[in-house]
Amino acid sequence: MKNKTIQYFSDEYLESCKKMTPEQILNFLESFRLLHLEQKKSKSILISIKIPEDLLASFKQKSQILNVPYQQQIKKLMKDWI
Repeated sequence: MKNKTIQYFSDEYLESCKKMTPEQILNFLESFRLLHLEQKKSKSILISIKIPEDLLASFKQKSQILNVPYQQQIKKLMKDWI
């Protein structure tokens, strides 16, 4: 059985959600639905981003210690944040 992660929301985040318009809520829900659709594999795109060298080096080092490819970890962090 796969463990499910419990997500906790800060009071500030919940307050900001109360200010969302119905259209913003629908856009968020549709984006969330599309992100989590069970598809064979969604198309990926190549992006360019500037990251301080020391930050990237530390991130890669920690990923290597945890035996996780660093780009995979970046994608996981993005999904968790959404």
